[in-house]
Amino acid sequence: MELLTTNNVWMMVCTFLVFFMHLGFSFLEIGLTQQKNTVNILFKNFFVITAGIIIYYLVGFNLMYPGDFFIGQAVGFAGPFIDPGEGYDQLTYADGGYTYWTDFLFQAMFAATAATIISGAVAERIKIFSFILIASLYVAIVYPIVGSWQWGGGWASEFGFYDFAGSTLVHSVGGWGALIIIFFLGARKGKFDKDGNPSAIPGSNLPLSAAGVLILWLGWFGFNGGSVLSADPALTSLVLVTTCLAAAAGGIACALTAKLVYGTLDITMFMNGVLGGLVGITAGADLMSPAEAIYIGIIAGPIVLGGVYLLDKAKLDDPVGAIPVHLFCGIWGTLACGIFGASAALEQVGIQAAVIGIAGIFCCIGAGLIVLLVKAVAGLRVSEAEEAEGLDIAEHGTSAYADFSVK
Repeated sequence: MELLTTNNVWMMVCTFLVFFMHLGFSFLEIGLTQQKNTVNILFKNFFVITAGIIIYYLVGFNLMYPGDFFIGQAVGFAGPFIDPGEGYDQLTYADGGYTYWTDFLFQAMFAATAATIISGAVAERIKIFSFILIASLYVAIVYPIVGSWQWGGGWASEFGFYDFAGSTLVHSVGGWGALIIIFFLGARKGKFDKDGNPSAIPGSNLPLSAAGVLILWLGWFGFNGGSVLSADPALTSLVLVTTCLAAAAGGIACALTAKLVYGTLDITMFMNGVLGGLVGITAGADLMSPAEAIYIGIIAGPIVLGGVYLLDKAKLDDPVGAIPVHLFCGIWGTLACGIFGASAALEQVGIQAAVIGIAGIFCCIGAGLIVLLVKAVAGLRVSEAEEAEGLDIAEHGTSAYADFSVK
């Protein structure tokens, strides 16, 4: 009983840290976008965490952990609502690592994170009601089904796939959804000129974005540390060290690469490089040595920069860099489990790549169908006049800074 209490308290602390990450996502998105859309961003992020928890309670948890699958090892459903069942024994659940209730709440925080990734990529031009529908359906259906393939005992776990805390199962799932949605949504007005060349749309508050990144870094100790699923001192300590080293290496590598390529020390690249390193280490934080964690971060940093370049070339507008950070670095981190660490092997690289590909196809199809449905029902974009005015006034009828404005 004492061990259960210790493990469960650690899991609850990690749950609180992951919950706190949503403030970090809000700050990051607000700071990297225009002041006139601040209330809209706050509303989206409040919706993501509140609705995400309820949706995960209603259907998500039992889709992700179905017990029995009825479509191969790909889809199962244990019924609506969470219920530990009549035979529930907290001393034997999860081998005594934590209670059923803590398990639900910890996993619900992850589900909400996948939708938050989408929020950043679609910022400043999506209708709020359309975002609500898209995020709800994606969290209710796509995210838990992909998660069930590995964490719910589905086909990917039997295939030998490895994703410790969700480089693919959380971050890339959110990233694939974001990529498809912005393809249909289109770019913000003024992002690309008539020749297709990108133009910078400066963020309104870089200090706030910096605070957001540091909050996310702090929260990641819960994201990865909690994924140990116990308070095991040796493994938990290693995971926290590898997480921190990858973040540091990713930030420095991205900043230096930006200096080499563009001649400037770009703070936004420094910040997103930190996040890229965090996403990159998430799949194998428990497998890597400290040195290998640094290697993963060093490679993740330039991937962020390259991802931004590729999106600009494709005329895809991602105001906060969510897709380079979460999708591209998520893919890299998942592949890295077969290149570095305790599972390094050519066969493992192939397994990781296969699951990445299948998950990507499923997410793209799922996101595409959801977007087409929502587009038919409610449309996707606000009008040009509403976009120019700002979504705070157009969608919410208020301003974040009622007595202050920047002309």
